[in-house]
Amino acid sequence: MKSERDTGALTRRELLKRTAGAVALVTLAGGAGWFFHNRRLAPPPRDAATIASFAVPDTRGMVAVARGTQPAALVAAALAELGGIKRFIKPGDRVLIKPNCAFDRPPHLGATTSPDVLAEVVRQCTAAGAEVRVTDNPINNAEGCFAKTGLRAATERAGGSVWLPAPGMFGAARVGTLKIPTWDVMLAPLLWATKLIGVPAAKTHNLCHVSLAMKNWYGFLGHGRARMHQAIHEVIADLATFITPTLVIMDGTRLLLRNGPTGGSVADVAPGNVVAAGTDQVALDALACTWLNVRPDDVEFIHLAAQLKLGSPDWHALPHFKEVTV
Repeated sequence: MKSERDTGALTRRELLKRTAGAVALVTLAGGAGWFFHNRRLAPPPRDAATIASFAVPDTRGMVAVARGTQPAALVAAALAELGGIKRFIKPGDRVLIKPNCAFDRPPHLGATTSPDVLAEVVRQCTAAGAEVRVTDNPINNAEGCFAKTGLRAATERAGGSVWLPAPGMFGAARVGTLKIPTWDVMLAPLLWATKLIGVPAAKTHNLCHVSLAMKNWYGFLGHGRARMHQAIHEVIADLATFITPTLVIMDGTRLLLRNGPTGGSVADVAPGNVVAAGTDQVALDALACTWLNVRPDDVEFIHLAAQLKLGSPDWHALPHFKEVTV
């Protein structure tokens, strides 16, 4: 005789377990929403670290776009239009590079930074005489993510090293003014670095439309960051306040047009054949929106960052905007 389990019917115990699980999920989501909706911004604790700007003087408002089919050549061409890597990186610099390595997916699925793009950024910096470390705090296992995405191999063949997250690397830092005045962040790499380069992948995101330069800094955040999805636009603007990079190299060599940020199917990805380099992360995000068929005006965090005077979404009006084909 078949049991209730065999016939697909729920036992009373199973029903109670499922109901409790559903209530827990609703409570968690509601609690996280309450946290951000009702939280008052208290003054940062005195021991919270402040991360200084990594910008190089006299390089504001610079964006260069390179189009073509060879990723390394695109990185080199975009940097050349900005005056070359040596304008930003000097011998003896300690360069921290932050790609998007959030998921343990192969590179052709477009959810993470292209290994070829990252390798060229690392190579350019090591050739300029810098020590280079690459880091991220992925959603999946960090070691597995750096292996499966090809980003560890790309880093090491170009002369850099990968810095995996560990508990002792985190500490409280002052972040922004909208939702997270302080947070637990991956502090040690940021305090080690004299220069910081973001190398985000251009992709869509199911909560905030796009994941680009400003969203890429999410990977520095420590425990509890999942609750930030309740106020994702304000949090991203806070991250842009937190981090002023030396450079951003926007990887548009392949574009995750649907089902971002994780993707999962080659049908979601299209060739982009474009890389942009620059110092204005707001402008770069607005520009890359157009690659993804997203209107920058529809992306709230771009408006918020512009209101905070963190950059300009009007990339065409920047004092230094150039576009080349390689």
